[in-house]
Amino acid sequence: MRNKTVVLAMSGGVDSSVAAYILRKQGLFVIGITMGLLGAREEGPDTNGFPSSLEAARESCSRVGIPHYFIDCSKRFETDVIGRFIDSYRRGETPNPCIVCNEAMKFPVLIEQARRFNADYIATGHYARCRYGLRQGRFFIKEAKDKDKDQSYVLFCLGQDVLSRLKLPVGDYKKSDIYSIAKRLGLSALYNDESQEICFVQDNDLKRFLRDRLGGMVVKGIVKDAMGKKLSSHEGTCFFTIGQRRGIGVAYGSPIYVTDIDHKTGDITVGNYDDTLRQSLRVKNAVYTMPVAKLQKNTHVYVKIRYKHPKARAVLKIEQGGNALVYFKKPQNAPTPGQAAVFYKGDLVIGGGWII
Repeated sequence: MRNKTVVLAMSGGVDSSVAAYILRKQGLFVIGITMGLLGAREEGPDTNGFPSSLEAARESCSRVGIPHYFIDCSKRFETDVIGRFIDSYRRGETPNPCIVCNEAMKFPVLIEQARRFNADYIATGHYARCRYGLRQGRFFIKEAKDKDKDQSYVLFCLGQDVLSRLKLPVGDYKKSDIYSIAKRLGLSALYNDESQEICFVQDNDLKRFLRDRLGGMVVKGIVKDAMGKKLSSHEGTCFFTIGQRRGIGVAYGSPIYVTDIDHKTGDITVGNYDDTLRQSLRVKNAVYTMPVAKLQKNTHVYVKIRYKHPKARAVLKIEQGGNALVYFKKPQNAPTPGQAAVFYKGDLVIGGGWII
């Protein structure tokens, strides 16, 4: 009888490289897949002389003893991820491209490649766990062992078709353990682990990227206080986000925060920290790990409104049409349109949606 086969997304970083080793040690036949997202930028060594992500992925596969394949996904990435990222800014949102990439490209590509290779499973190097709930009869994303590195937030959008085939091997390890394994294996991926904030924005210069992509659609305007007093001018609403404190361009006697953005008029309103707090929020396009019929009308949950935001106690009220209302026990700082609100029961992800 043949070994079970798993298709693993290989980014060239230490986590996916060690994931290949762990899966191999579990007796699986591992196939490494690197998705080309950025064209020529992925080919040569980076400016520090370290191997490119593609080179590191190839080397890791060679050291672990598994086959490696490269798939050019750059056109798909441009349309399904970067295009949606820009459209979100056009709508006056602050998007999360990592979640969109998981939903629209990375996991669909993995499923396609699993069919191509007749593989039993798919896998990534995310810090999270995938578990089957006997009582619910469903698969769930579960928080990682290493809470400081947990990435369950960015996986809320995965359906049962993906979860039923998904392996997340590094989720059962601490980051320090993953580094130790990588050093023992002598992986050059150690040098490529810390990626930039948004992979397709060169030098992390988001303002330049948005200016180039939005062109004349950048909405300029004024920065004003809660009473409507003009404090300064600004070069574009897309360069601000709700809750922002630094880079506002206003000298003030005390800390100020962006409390409201009007993308039609161009007005940016600022205030103190308390002005950023919200008792509730609404989400659109909500998805749930378990059937909605099994959730109570008012379900007590924990909610994360940003990747690094701590979970907050709340009541979830499901509406028709894919919307949901979230009422927090304590007001939360700056829920931001375009970001995801992810719902937890304990350490299990039970759903999420996009803040509006």
